Amino acid sequence: MARTEISDLGGDVGQRRQRAEQLASALPPLLVAADRVAATVAQGVHGRRRVGQGETFWQFRRYEFGDTPQQIDWRRSARTDHLFVRETEWEAAQSVWLWRDHSPSMHYQSERDLPTKQSRVDLLLVALMALLVRGGERIALLGDGSVPATGRAALNRLATTLTLETLVAPDSEHPGIPHSVPLPRHATVVLIGDFLAPFEAIDRSIRALAAQGVRGHMLQVLDPAEATMPFTGRSRFLGLEAEGDLLVGRAQGLREDYLDRLDEHQNRLRDLARAADWTMAIHHTDQPPQPALLALFVAMTDQPGF
Repeated sequence: MARTEISDLGGDVGQRRQRAEQLASALPPLLVAADRVAATVAQGVHGRRRVGQGETFWQFRRYEFGDTPQQIDWRRSARTDHLFVRETEWEAAQSVWLWRDHSPSMHYQSERDLPTKQSRVDLLLVALMALLVRGGERIALLGDGSVPATGRAALNRLATTLTLETLVAPDSEHPGIPHSVPLPRHATVVLIGDFLAPFEAIDRSIRALAAQGVRGHMLQVLDPAEATMPFTGRSRFLGLEAEGDLLVGRAQGLREDYLDRLDEHQNRLRDLARAADWTMAIHHTDQPPQPALLALFVAMTDQPGF
């Protein structure tokens, strides 16, 4: 359960490349698995990218590979040495913004034959991105400044970004709290993590996102030991996020109180999602990922306007 720190990121480029390649080696099978799942649901999926005349202006963004010359705003571009695309609120709203928890607690696994929460969350997120891209949807990572895009190149770029993020320590004080950033009305956000941060902080973040009129989906991913508290006897619980360690003589004596508190926390998360007209689901890492992915995708496609 101890966290492994990576301290040589500023060192030899070859070492950094080797670490990145080791992590990235998990991406091809992940994408293959996602494509297999996507093939079963993609028939009824259609892209939603429509640029309407007279739609409310959202923002200018830099021209990217895949944009057409017709999308370039030549007046804005003439002011600088770069090309810019004028993006309407409708176009921006038809994007899916994705976030995944990468706080230290996500590296937990109770058994060696189980995936860590982080690896399962990354699998689910990249697989969902593959499904969305297959349907022509535009995707972006929440809070990293990326521009929503679609296509295989966008999928590979975002998957690489997620891979590199796991190489370094979290870049924010609360990596387990979803970023609250300005989004266009009616956009969709998908948040995947263990949501075990203090509820008050989660509540503030979700309410701030929901207040912008965005649709949202929360998927809590837990290790089965976190869901059942199976420990007995003398046990030491290691704090992965500077909470300190806890040594107890009879771990089973904590079980009832722990499960009550977990149940209360999850009920508050459900109530929060319900108040925002969002969805909330729970997945355990000892379960296959496909049902959770399909349920999440179905919940998204059932939304009006998706």
